Amino acid sequence: MADFGGTFMEIFRKGGPVMWPLLIFSVLGVIFIIERFLALRKAKINVNEFLAKTRKALIVNRSIQTAIKTCEEYRGPVASILKAGLLKFGQPREDVEKTIENAALYEMGRLEKNLVWLASIANVAPLLGFFGTVAGMIKSFEALAEAGLSNPGLVAAGISEALITTAAGLFVAIPTQLAYNYFMSRINKFVRDIETSSNMLLETFGEMERSGISPDQAAAPPAKPTGS
Repeated sequence: MADFGGTFMEIFRKGGPVMWPLLIFSVLGVIFIIERFLALRKAKINVNEFLAKTRKALIVNRSIQTAIKTCEEYRGPVASILKAGLLKFGQPREDVEKTIENAALYEMGRLEKNLVWLASIANVAPLLGFFGTVAGMIKSFEALAEAGLSNPGLVAAGISEALITTAAGLFVAIPTQLAYNYFMSRINKFVRDIETSSNMLLETFGEMERSGISPDQAAAPPAKPTGS
């Protein structure tokens, strides 16, 4: 372990000053990856089960309150958006759709939180690596101009710095880009679930209205079962 630490510090030192911002980027990347992984994991629910319970509450129980309670039992953007739509039952369809759209925009902002940092790190880290490459090559040519071929160690030091910074930039960027792509695929899945859930809610509202269920009836507390 001590040998590894010593080797890392030696490589870090040879990489020059560009290694410091790359180190900061790597730490930030790890922090944001962990934060987004936990946040998206927490937001995941069994959408099919949730929609079945919500639809049962609306069609079978004819109770908006029961459906809202079901939404509150689940966490995540799908439940939050459906709850916002449920609170608008009885209002014009355009108002319900607008409410759902606004709630979806808010939840999308929460899902995409900090992803801009991951994208920036994935894009900038290789550029910093290339910047270090150019700086290292400049040092090599300066050493070559001053000492000629009599001191190849100075030239090799500049080339070493150039290669280390390039490798470090790619080392930071590649896993960050992979994590960003993974999170975006998860968010796209949430988007599809949100669209499916919103359409289901609007269709269910239409069925309730055609069945003659008034907003007052749906908003009333569910009736308690009576004993035999």
